[in-house]
Order: sequence, then structure tokens, then C-alpha cells
Amino acid sequence: MTEPTSPAGTIRILLADDHALVRRGVRLILDQEPDLEVVAEGGDGAEAIDMARTHDIDLAVLDIAMPRMTGLQAARELAALKPDLRILMLTMHDNEQYFFQALKAGASGYVLKSVADRDLVAACRAAMRDEPFLYPGAVTALIRNYLDRARQGEETPDRVLTPREEEVLKLVAEGHSSKEIADLLFISIKTVQRHRANLLQKLGLRDRLELTRYAIRVGLIEP
Repeated sequence: MTEPTSPAGTIRILLADDHALVRRGVRLILDQEPDLEVVAEGGDGAEAIDMARTHDIDLAVLDIAMPRMTGLQAARELAALKPDLRILMLTMHDNEQYFFQALKAGASGYVLKSVADRDLVAACRAAMRDEPFLYPGAVTALIRNYLDRARQGEETPDRVLTPREEEVLKLVAEGHSSKEIADLLFISIKTVQRHRANLLQKLGLRDRLELTRYAIRVGLIEP
């Protein structure tokens, strides 16, 4: 049996939450948008991974606290399984620890269930543009974390970058386009864009110019 084809341009979403009522409510929010469609559902992280293997999806929306396998564990698995997949964490927890773990797991956004009707649609579209989506408390947490590091005399830590992210950062700073970087590293343009978005997010920077300044500061390229 073939999977139904979504209209061109539709963002195909995998939704995972262990509460059926929550899934139903979230699905109502998403499916009423013309460019969003939930094409697969799971009750825990393990089911989410199974669904990702059998469905063509662009975006995974994962609850953090699920039985068997948490959303954070599933996010790490999904990021390895499908590097181009965008991931959003949906949670009732306004918690800095969860928030930073979500970023480390590869999520590009963190949405609170209490305001999902207001934020979730915007977060989905932002994720597909390779833009991070953070609720106001998360932004405050990031700034506080950065200032704490600065007070302790630490640079923004380049050691948080993976070797591949360092390669992409160096090439971006040298002025290469996404297509040129993709060709040089034998990866897709989407993967380059995802790495670039992750770099901006991890380092708290805004654009290519700030990435270039950072690359000079940490010695990746000559000024």
C-alpha cells in the first residue's frame, strides 16, 4: 500500500507524545494550516523512530517526557538517522536543563505546551527555514549562560562544535556559498544550511559576519 502523497510544499510532520489527547490537540493546531500536515504519530520515542524509518517526513515534533524512550533520546537517534530532519521539542517543562539538553540533542526549537496554540505553527515554519525558535525564557537562559561564562573568563567555547561544524564554519568564514561547501564536503546543501543554523545557535551569533569574526578569534582562519 503506497503512502498518500502530500501537496507540493507541504511540511510533513511526525508527532510523538504519550498522551493521545495531547496528540489530538496538537494535530488539530497543525492540520488546520495549509502548509502543515501530520503524516505519522507515535506514543513514545521508539515509535517515533520506527515511524521516521517508514514515512517521508520533514519535521519531528517530540514531547520530552515519554516512556520507553524520551524525546531527547529520540532526537539524538533521529538526528543521526536523518541529518536533514528538523526537530522541535514540545514540553510542559519551562526548564533550563531540559532546554540545553534539547539543543545538544539537535533540536532547532523548544515550544511550551501551555502556549502551543500560539507558538507551535510559527516554530514549525521557523525550523523549516533553518531558524531556531526559542520561547522568551529560553532566550533569557541562553544570555545568562553566556554571561556566566564571560564572567568566569571563558570564551564562547569552540569545543562544543563538532569537527564537521568546524569545517563548515571555516568554509563559511572564507566566503564559500552553501553550494560550494556542499560540493567540497560531499554533503547536501540542506545539511550545510542545518550546520550553519546550528553554528549560529550554539555560538549565539546572528550572521555570516559574526561567524567570520568568531572564526578569526579562535584561529580557524587568518584575518
